[in-house]
Parts: sequence; C-alpha cells; structure tokens
Amino acid sequence: MSFLEKLGLRGKLRFSERKKNQYVGLDIGTSSLKAVELRSTGSDSYALSAYGFEEMSPNWISDDGAITAPGPIADMINRIFASQHIQNDKVVTSISGHSVIVKKISIHLHDGDDLADSIRWEASQHLPFDIDDVNFDFQIMGENSATDMLDVLFVAVKKDQVQTYLNVFTQAKKKPVILDVDAFAMQNAYEFNYEPRQGSTVALLNIGANKMMISMVSGAEFLFTRDISVGGHRYTEFLQKEFNLNYDQAQALKLGDAINNISPNDVQYVIDSVTEIINMEVQKTFDFFKSTSTVKKIDRILVSGGAVHTLGLLEALGSNLGIPVEEFDSFRKIQVDSKRFPTINELAADMAIAVGLALRNEEA
Repeated sequence: MSFLEKLGLRGKLRFSERKKNQYVGLDIGTSSLKAVELRSTGSDSYALSAYGFEEMSPNWISDDGAITAPGPIADMINRIFASQHIQNDKVVTSISGHSVIVKKISIHLHDGDDLADSIRWEASQHLPFDIDDVNFDFQIMGENSATDMLDVLFVAVKKDQVQTYLNVFTQAKKKPVILDVDAFAMQNAYEFNYEPRQGSTVALLNIGANKMMISMVSGAEFLFTRDISVGGHRYTEFLQKEFNLNYDQAQALKLGDAINNISPNDVQYVIDSVTEIINMEVQKTFDFFKSTSTVKKIDRILVSGGAVHTLGLLEALGSNLGIPVEEFDSFRKIQVDSKRFPTINELAADMAIAVGLALRNEEA
C-alpha cells in the first residue's frame, strides 16, 4: 500500500502488536515542530532515544492546517535531526484540520457487493467535497447485530493537503512511511501510557496554537473527534491588543511572567475571558457527543498541547465541567534517561502526538 493510500487505519497497530523496528514521529503543528524517536527495550516497552522541539513562524502553517512554507519546515526538520543525531530517515507524521474528515458510517452489504466500493459510495454522501479529490482509508469496526450492518471508521484527506506534506519530506530527503491523523496518534499515546480500562470514557483534548482537537475514547475504542478553531494563540492575541504588547511579551504574560510592570494578576481577566471561550466550546462538544451516542458520562479529561501551560486553564476546565482534568503525560510509561533529557518533563504534554506517531509502524 502506498503512502498516499495509507491514512493510518488498516495499517493501525495497537502497541501490543508493534514490531521492534521504529520510525521517527514527526508532529508538524501550527506553531512548533516536534520529533520523537523511540527504541524498543523489550516486549511492549520503549525508551526515549531522541527528541526535538522548535518553535515555528506563525505564518508557516495556515489556519486550516495547510503548509505554506515547505522549504523552511524542511530545513527545520533537518536541523532537528542533525542536532539530535537522529539517523533514521523513515518518518511517521499526521494531519488534521478542515481538510480531514473522520467519520463513523454504517453500510449494509448485499451478496456480491464489493466492500471497498460500498464504503466509497456511502462515504461520498458524508463528504463536503468530491470523493475524487481525496485520499481515503477505512477500518471495519464490527458488525452491528441489531441493524445487520457493518460499522466502518472512514478517513478522508484532501489530495492537495497530502501533497504539501510530500513536498516537505521530499525537500528534507526523508522517507514518509505512514500518514496518520492527529486524533489517532493522540489515542495511540493514550493507550500505551494509560492502559485504559474497558468502558471508561475519556476525553482527549489537544489544545494547540490555533486549534483544539477533542477526541472521545471508550477503553481502546475510538468514538468521536472534532477540531475547533480556537487555541493558545487566542490568549496571546487578546493580551497583545489589550496591553499593546508584541508577540513575545504577550506569550510571557500568558505563561505567568511579569512584563513592563504588568503582573500576571493584572491580566487575569483577559486570560479568564479566553478560557471561558474554550470552556464553552468543550461543553458544546460534550453535549453534542452525549446527544448522538449511548455514552452519558465522561470519566476524565486529559489535556495535551502547548496551551496546557496557560495559567489556570486546567483548573478552570475541571471546575466548570465538573470532570477530573489532568495534564497528559506523554512519557508516563516510556523510559527516559533524566541525565540525557533533563527538561523533558516540561514538554510531556506538548509531545503527545509526536509520541503517538513514534509508537506506530508500517503495516506488515
């Protein structure tokens, strides 16, 4: 199966099934680039071999997730690989945004029907664009005995979006093995690190610079995902406007530093106003999810992404939603040499998608 055809579903292996050959997980976010290389240390156990984290210019990725500066991003990839002595040129990356559709569909197969053709036709009814303009993949989730239909998880990505990623890796002289979806990479990291119990419903929130991804998982079963166009940069933008600051000053204030005699207490009302927007979007998503599924209770929220460092955000989410909220620990069950990587714990929430990608491997 070619890279363009493989969108991370039929080749998706749970951690218990992985082979020992590892690839480099590369998360190209909207404001930073993260790389993670793991090595197998035994059955279902891994150690951190290398990682890289670099901030990107905000205009390198558009609001809808499209890469607009393939050259500079390719240069950054090479710089990270060189500085961290990463020799493996085979990478796994992921994609998200409005050009990605993840949907559960149900199909009824008649005798003689071709499965792929039936899925293609049914999926085309749910796409906002022509199916000929996308690369798609699917995974059979199981048969619904009540309806005598097959439940199928379908993923489609616009071809032009895929091509921009290919252009980056061509320029960086890296070999893309799997194109995954952010939601599945996040779930991969969650399953490995938290070993979820069956029937426990967890919301995985990844709050990046320009968007927030919310995924629902019950045990190891994927249920739902949604991207929302609000993220950590909203805090920065509001602070810049309110106090006439530049980007770096606003970023520092957001994280609790005093700037130009402006203390964190002075800007708390601005922070709270953006946190309220995030709270409302999360609550609306939870309400919609509950109204369209049999799940009525969300047991826990795990939050990843750069915005987790925003002062008071996790506490506000827990208080407003009435659900336990924790910062996601990407290295909870991964062996880390603290002498080699003394500051990795500070990035544990930022690296979730990159870790989930590094835990992937190519379909046998």
